[in-house]
Amino acid sequence: MATYREVYDGWKADPEAFWLDAAKAVDWIKAPERALDGSTAPLYQWFPDATCNTCWNAVDRHVEAGRGDQPAIIHDSPVTDSKTTISYAELKDRVARLAGALSGRGVTKGDRVIIYMPMVPEALVAMLACARIGAVHSVVFGGFAAHELAVRIEDAKPKAVIAASCGIEPGRVVEYKPLLDEAIRQSAHKPDFTVVYQRPMCKAAMEPGRDLDWDETVAAATHADCVPVGGADPLYILYTSGTTGQPKGVVRHNGGHMVALLWTMRNLYDVKPGDVYWAASDVGWVVGHSYICYAPLLMGCTTIVFEGKPVGTPDAGTFWRVIEEHGVKVLFTAPTALRAIKRDDPSAEHVGRYDLSGLQALFLAGERADPDTILWAQKHLKKPVIDHWWQTETGWAIAANPLGIEELPVKPGSPAVPMPGYDIRILDEGGHPLPAGTLGAIAIKLPLPPGTLPTLWNAEDRFRKSYLSHFPGYYETGDAGIMDEDGYVSIMARTDDVINVAGHRLSTGAMEEVLASHPDVAECAVIGIGDQLKGQAPLGLICLNSGVTRDPAEIEKECVKLIRQEIGPVAAFKLCMAVDRLPKTRSGKILRGTMVAIADGAPWKMPATIDDPAILDEIKERIGGLGHPAG
Repeated sequence: MATYREVYDGWKADPEAFWLDAAKAVDWIKAPERALDGSTAPLYQWFPDATCNTCWNAVDRHVEAGRGDQPAIIHDSPVTDSKTTISYAELKDRVARLAGALSGRGVTKGDRVIIYMPMVPEALVAMLACARIGAVHSVVFGGFAAHELAVRIEDAKPKAVIAASCGIEPGRVVEYKPLLDEAIRQSAHKPDFTVVYQRPMCKAAMEPGRDLDWDETVAAATHADCVPVGGADPLYILYTSGTTGQPKGVVRHNGGHMVALLWTMRNLYDVKPGDVYWAASDVGWVVGHSYICYAPLLMGCTTIVFEGKPVGTPDAGTFWRVIEEHGVKVLFTAPTALRAIKRDDPSAEHVGRYDLSGLQALFLAGERADPDTILWAQKHLKKPVIDHWWQTETGWAIAANPLGIEELPVKPGSPAVPMPGYDIRILDEGGHPLPAGTLGAIAIKLPLPPGTLPTLWNAEDRFRKSYLSHFPGYYETGDAGIMDEDGYVSIMARTDDVINVAGHRLSTGAMEEVLASHPDVAECAVIGIGDQLKGQAPLGLICLNSGVTRDPAEIEKECVKLIRQEIGPVAAFKLCMAVDRLPKTRSGKILRGTMVAIADGAPWKMPATIDDPAILDEIKERIGGLGHPAG
């Protein structure tokens, strides 16, 4: 059995041979003869001479192999109190029928289809149906504001939109159809038709001639076969927020995407066909694309589609209930979900109520996993807790602990080591390499591996400017961090979250690590606010564990003292405030930039991805005007 170091060095010695070997896991219509086309560097394409179909690999081939009766999707929905299992054979039938309905109405290879759905199996059926006929899907998070949906319709110019009538949140029904109607009204581009999945909790009003009922349309459709597409043809566009406010359409190609995801399932997550894999995310985010829909199905696993929350549906034991009930082997979730569970159940009493013996490992990604949360999970789950680091743009892990190759020692706070395909460098502002242990910008030497973004949708210049121009020959991640002597990477902050206090570059992530270690702190954020004397000063915001009855002011003082002890006076950490909640995106990322603008009295707009806008009212009351930028 090869070690991680042998595998990584083997990739570095001959990347072409490495990825051609990995490509053998895919059922190709025409197998690739070469892996990489670098003729238009710094823009690259993987497997451009190959022909394939992603839906065939994710669905049909498992049925052909005699595994049609195996569960493909388990829908577990505590918010509707329902559970459904769909076999691979049933999935093939549903996907082929919807694909037939789309192609029968003129959707062909290369056409775009926007998908606007909650966490229901039909969302995966819609994605796979597009992949089946070579259409390019763009999933927009269900319930996204009408204006944001309109911007995406305008950019992608879809021939069709597939939507659900509503999404279900704890205690409320969110109607999607009025939002979709308003988005189409706002957009200059009008889709030819929409397909609406009517949920019983809320039936949408339909516009004759444009809106089609999902059930009726699919029932009348004929099955569509898989359409051959090129390895470098687009599979999907996923919009991620851009600094200009205009979303960036990250493009994913068919061939490299399959090769990379299949490689990770074996080598990173250590799962096999038939295993139950659960990514507790949403189909609207990149994790939902890679590890709810595509990777588990490509591998022949059973994937869990969970319509609920880590707490409150009904309690902080929901995740452990799902693991026991469905025999989950790998759970992949965001640190923020784990922190919510830890806040509600600090002593992990719920864990003891369930049989988690079948769980092999817990993987975390989406935001930096603080050591305290990792140690809490290790202590109570008694399983490997693996932090790994990746981005919407990369589609899979840049740095990780590859359990399928060898389990490396865990260093809490570090997502471990670079994966094959990623040559990570820590650079200073001028693009010069920095020594081990020095904080700098994290960049990846080009070319990026298969499965990563080859460009932005209809925005090549923006792609170059956003990612390639700052450090020529490298992809700029936008993250800051360090690499130690053992090659372990630590992501300390977004580049713009590294604060400059009187000339000292300090990582907000390092300060958050210290605050999170306080026994009464459930989660925290440190932001840099304007300071006329020092340029910037750190402000710590802490949320306390449920059940804490001590005076918050005392805990705030202890936190200030803790930072002085662990990081030193250089941090100039004097401001710490206890708040009920931190403002977050729906995927769990803390809105640090928005809070900085509020504190500094700078202009800001309500983020489209915010989970609960009401939280910002409390934040404004507490920190508005606290910062005093020089000048």
